[in-house]
Amino acid sequence: MDDLPALHVLIEASVRGLQAGDYTQAQIDAALGTVLGVDTQLVADGTYFIAESAAGELLGSGGWSYRRTLFGSDGAQPREDTVLNPTTEAAKIRAIFVHPSQARRGVGSAILEHCENAARAAGFTRVEMGSTLTGVPLYTLKGYVAQKTVAVPLPNGESVAVVHMTKTL
Repeated sequence: MDDLPALHVLIEASVRGLQAGDYTQAQIDAALGTVLGVDTQLVADGTYFIAESAAGELLGSGGWSYRRTLFGSDGAQPREDTVLNPTTEAAKIRAIFVHPSQARRGVGSAILEHCENAARAAGFTRVEMGSTLTGVPLYTLKGYVAQKTVAVPLPNGESVAVVHMTKTL
């Protein structure tokens, strides 16, 4: 929880620096803090991780969840925090953000692999996520399959495309 202020800074830098090619400024402004941002439930559950430099700078963050909510920050609605059954349901890969200076250097891949391994260790055999358009190429490369794209409404009347993706571990 002590890292929350730094996580907010990292996430905003990531979204503004890496997603501008896929979303408009109005979409980004409205998505930050709702669709995109920190979910403190993941932090409280111990399933949200930080990658940092030797000097303690945040390079990236991301997590997984054994709860039903597919994506969204603390400000997103509705939330479905019921616990999943690992034998019949998929764990959720959540909120992976990388600082723009670290893009395409393996940080996101390392966080994703760590999350998948943790979900597997918890008994899950499948994972799913709600990916931004920006993340789809990486997740496809890592074995995820796009199922459908949904338009998620934003508070300013805009909507943002989120791609539901799945993978068998």
